[in-house]
Amino acid sequence: MKGNWFGRAPGGPHARIPKRGPCDDGVPGPPCPQQSMSQLDLEELAEIELRRDEEEEAAAVPGAVQRPSTAPTAGQDPALSPSHPFYDVARHGILQVAGEDHVGRRVVSFSCCRLPPVHELNHRRLLEYLKYTLDQHVESDYILVYFHYGLSSRNKPSLHWLQSAYREFDRKYKKNLKALYVVHPTNFIKVLWNVFKPLISHKFGKKVTYFNYLSELRVHLKCDQLAIPPEVVRYDEKLRSLRTGVPLPPAKTPPPRPPLPTQQFGVSLQYLKDKNQGELIPPVLRFTVTYLREKGLRTEGLFRRSASVQTVREIQRLYNQGKPVNFDDYGDAHIPAVILKTFLRELPQPLLTFKAYEQILGITSVESSLRVTRCRQILQSLPEHNYAVLKYLMGFLHEVSRESIFNKMNSSNLACVFGLNLIWPSQGAAALSALVPLNLFTELLIEHHGKVFGAQDACGEPGAAPSPEASPRPVRLRPLAAAGSLR
Repeated sequence: MKGNWFGRAPGGPHARIPKRGPCDDGVPGPPCPQQSMSQLDLEELAEIELRRDEEEEAAAVPGAVQRPSTAPTAGQDPALSPSHPFYDVARHGILQVAGEDHVGRRVVSFSCCRLPPVHELNHRRLLEYLKYTLDQHVESDYILVYFHYGLSSRNKPSLHWLQSAYREFDRKYKKNLKALYVVHPTNFIKVLWNVFKPLISHKFGKKVTYFNYLSELRVHLKCDQLAIPPEVVRYDEKLRSLRTGVPLPPAKTPPPRPPLPTQQFGVSLQYLKDKNQGELIPPVLRFTVTYLREKGLRTEGLFRRSASVQTVREIQRLYNQGKPVNFDDYGDAHIPAVILKTFLRELPQPLLTFKAYEQILGITSVESSLRVTRCRQILQSLPEHNYAVLKYLMGFLHEVSRESIFNKMNSSNLACVFGLNLIWPSQGAAALSALVPLNLFTELLIEHHGKVFGAQDACGEPGAAPSPEASPRPVRLRPLAAAGSLR
């Protein structure tokens, strides 16, 4: 199927695209986008369709579209050197140059399943990397393959970025592009085409072909030469198994991709310690605590209010790229509070560890007068590093609770906010019945901070961490030199 989505050539197996509305097939459902719709309406519709695609794929192909919450699986070229001018982008394996079509034209592939969450990728750098790569091939005829599987609301570039990217790819890049193959298209692609309609020439539109299955792509390309991500292959197999009714064997989980040297979110405490000259307190935690102690202790609803998702992602991206963050620029104390909670929530293992989960659930069965003692006993099993970070954090939250007359956040309220950011089960989500003991345990740590942590230090137990009441030592970051700054 070539050309305009809504004026595609009839017939052919790859012309079959799922639809919801009566655009050109009479299928009942929500109305499809019309040319008269405003740009804003189309952008909102595109976002809705993308989320619907995720839900429908998850329902139709169980387990096939469970997108990662932090980083996708390994796709990095083993020959890629850290000295590559675009190593920070190339390491994800989003773009691959490999193989030829049946007439010998070079093939460039773009894999959405390799896109990390938006806060982990500088999309301007991505655009520059795309141009840098294509510049090496555009003087000759070439083919572009777009693997759509894996695009989600968490890793999708903005439509504004997509439009800017299309404008920057001028005639130099389009002249020798002989075909654009879109593999595993969805309703989101349909809406996206309508958004881009005013920009796309009829000549360029004729180069676009849609394929529902990899077998259709193999008619045109030597797929054994392509670097097709295993996630895409697996998804294609699941789609075909639905058609034939033959179940697939369990899939092996690909190895995780190594983090950037400056990564702050989604990495272990040990990784941050190793990359930060042995400092126990992670930079993001220290920077947010320092800022909030100085300028946010009396902010009403501290840690209870939310912040713009876009702002949070922007700050995460800056931290992950080792760039400075000045919270004064945002003018809202709730933003560093949200960043602190996000950091805890994205740790690979909860700060209180999976091992302590069942012990913590039993806190409600302990007599009230013995609960502080039981808290101390549970914390004795924590790794030294986790204990140090926990003591630092709970000391600060104790300070916040002492200002509750102003910020309305006593130890109970803080516990409700932080409970599930400190501990969660290793499998699935915490049951509603678990919230009471988790929050109670957290409240005891905050309310009785001096007894819980001070007694252990006096007995020589692990965890002698810097007190949050003391002025924090300057954090020397190598290679995290610019991971955060406060003015």
